[in-house]
Amino acid sequence: MVTGSKIVLIVEYDGTGYCGFQLQSNGPTVQGEIEEALRKLTGDKTRVLAASRTDAGVHARRQVVSFRTGSVLPLEAFGNGLNYYLPEDIAIKGAARVDDSFDVRRGAVSREYKYYILNSLARSPVRRGFVHPVTGRLDTEAMNRACQVMIGRHDFASFVTGDDTGIKSTLRTIHKAEIKKEGDLVIFDVVANSFLPHQVRNTVGALIRVGQGKMTISDFKKMVQAKTHGLAGPTAPACGLCLMRINYPNPLRGETWGDIS
Repeated sequence: MVTGSKIVLIVEYDGTGYCGFQLQSNGPTVQGEIEEALRKLTGDKTRVLAASRTDAGVHARRQVVSFRTGSVLPLEAFGNGLNYYLPEDIAIKGAARVDDSFDVRRGAVSREYKYYILNSLARSPVRRGFVHPVTGRLDTEAMNRACQVMIGRHDFASFVTGDDTGIKSTLRTIHKAEIKKEGDLVIFDVVANSFLPHQVRNTVGALIRVGQGKMTISDFKKMVQAKTHGLAGPTAPACGLCLMRINYPNPLRGETWGDIS
């Protein structure tokens, strides 16, 4: 077991080529790449913990991870050194030393995600891999009204994928849920204390149905109230989803490198 100081990193990554953040036996993961880079930099075999376990193909702008190390390297060396060893689709954007009691997951008060829908007849090669293309008109006003149904603390069992049955509680608190339209992009912006597996992507799938006129707002509300696994969806592709940031009650304290504010 590695002892020493606890360090927190802000990590950005393109999740396209990974089987999610968490270690998997069937392919590369973001966690695995960071742990291997840490081993090369410090010689430590240390476990990295993340504030949010993103799924395969999901991206992140400001994922927060922590690890212990006995290394006395300065923080800027962790930033520059890890970026030297990491692949180009993963980057360390900031670092801080934190108190030993800091828990990167339980200490978070909320997570922010955005889902990007390309609502256009023409495809966008430049944005391919970061948007979900949907042709045909989307009624964003109706989608926004459906979003308001989710605000507050609710049982979101209907937004759990059918085979995710081992979850202890499906109660979650949604602080913000809204649809914005920017040019040909329809963006779902959601903030919650935490999310169920596939909850955001299942929500987007249902909201698209509302936008297409295939589901009414009343039907959407009944789906939320039904609390039945697998009702929401279809599950939107992972490529359009991005973890934007993790929020904590107090700013991360300590010496910093890069953009950690």
